[in-house]
Amino acid sequence: MTATTGQRSSRRAGREDPPPAAPRAEGPRFRAPAWLDGPMTSSHLVLGSAGMLLAIGLVMVFSASSIEAAKAGQPAWLPGVRQIAFAVIGLLAMLVAMHLPVGRIRQFSGWGLLGVVGLLLLVLVPGIGLKLNGSRAWFDLGFTNFQPSELGKLVFALWGAHVIALREKYLTVRSLLVPVLPVFGVLSVLLLLEPDMGAVVSLGLVLAGLMWAGGLSRRYIAGAVALAAVAVVLMVTFASYRMARITSFLDPFADPENGGYQAIRGLYALATGGVWGVGLGNSAMKWNLLPHAESDYIFAIIGEELGFLGCLVVVTLYGILAWAGFRIARRSTDRFVQLASVAITVWLVGQAVINMGYVVGLLPVTGVTLPLISAGGTSLVLTLFVVGLLVRFARAEPAAIAFQRGQRRGRLARLLAPVPSVAVDPVPSRRRRETRSAGRAGPPPSAPRRGNGRTVARVTGHPPSSATARGRRPEEPAPTPDARRSGAERQTVDRRQNPGDRPTVRSRPSSAAGPALREGLRDRPWSGEPPAARGRPDPRSRPPRTERPGRPQ
Repeated sequence: MTATTGQRSSRRAGREDPPPAAPRAEGPRFRAPAWLDGPMTSSHLVLGSAGMLLAIGLVMVFSASSIEAAKAGQPAWLPGVRQIAFAVIGLLAMLVAMHLPVGRIRQFSGWGLLGVVGLLLLVLVPGIGLKLNGSRAWFDLGFTNFQPSELGKLVFALWGAHVIALREKYLTVRSLLVPVLPVFGVLSVLLLLEPDMGAVVSLGLVLAGLMWAGGLSRRYIAGAVALAAVAVVLMVTFASYRMARITSFLDPFADPENGGYQAIRGLYALATGGVWGVGLGNSAMKWNLLPHAESDYIFAIIGEELGFLGCLVVVTLYGILAWAGFRIARRSTDRFVQLASVAITVWLVGQAVINMGYVVGLLPVTGVTLPLISAGGTSLVLTLFVVGLLVRFARAEPAAIAFQRGQRRGRLARLLAPVPSVAVDPVPSRRRRETRSAGRAGPPPSAPRRGNGRTVARVTGHPPSSATARGRRPEEPAPTPDARRSGAERQTVDRRQNPGDRPTVRSRPSSAAGPALREGLRDRPWSGEPPAARGRPDPRSRPPRTERPGRPQ
């Protein structure tokens, strides 16, 4: 073997070739289980995490609300049974959401937004809206109180995703912000008039999810964060109770009997629970020591009775729900589904982070509830409806559709969880509906067909006249429908001359015939008889531009 020039020169210099690098020993890699990348993983994770959070919430509402119900002269089990009833209604709403076509959701999202604005205006009217805890934000339905702000979050998320998805082909910063940001401002003003600061924060989470999924640049996101901070400072400055919340968050022990009372009791509950907790039902703070223990501060009761491990389970379940929601957005081929999944996931998980953050003392108290766990009828029903939408989006993934169609499914499975027909469900338009109804009814026999689309004209076999050759319509009666059926069909477009009004050319002369043959065919008298049927001529090549008759050489 001969050495290369570089090797010979290195040997002359007294240098040796470096030894080959030894292969690095690779450590054991973590491999996720195969089912984690399966086609139905997204829907299973959403259903599993949401179901476990719902079960934990029902148990903890029973535990946290029993003492206050007994002290109020009611049965101790009444709030828990009421929460179970709302959970059943929410499960039915989840099944309805799993059957909704995505196109219909997009079609009626605008009307839903107008309805929400009307409800938010109506709830401000004294005598119609119910005022609780200083906020006029509920409708008294008799058996429960309905809060329109919860519905507003969902409708705003769906409408915003629909608008951004429609503008995807020509999406700019202006088209991304202009339709969504003003509507957010209108809804925020209506919510601040109640006042309900927690609902504004949750609506801001929906807006953040839409802007993030829409592709807003980091520069604009930083500007939006700065603008939101300025708005929060202004709202805190002009409202004394909001300023008390901020100061109690920074130093709750400065006012332990007023502003910091609830925050201090929440910290005491978490400290009492320790790692293992004091046991289910053995909380001491729920004996009217911790205000709103079954709603705003239910996470503190979980930490007291179930300990750090119970809180860790809750945090892990929310993390799984977040991962599943983002996985749906990543694997979907429908732009609306991607935007709506991110907005809904950011809303649910962000609201949970805010609730747990102010319970442990890391964030100021905003009054938002813990999704799927806190007591509340409207919030629980709408949250389960949102979970059903996520499951519907997950089952519309292309891989999920192919997998479900390849499985044998029983009648009950087909009834409860139908397979979506397509991965991308188009929005039903008015033109499609008119075309479909016209196709079923059929055109009137005497009315001519008019439209902006492509039309079909039937050319009859009548001879061309001199008026037709000069481009004018001949003064003769229109041919009958039977005569039209005998001619060939041609397709024309709008604003183009009808084939029956243009001179009919029977045949194309060959390149060798010259212009004399074409003129002879034009001057040939018409005998009144249709031409005999002939076979289809053989395809011939088109003559070059220099050999076409009538063109200057």
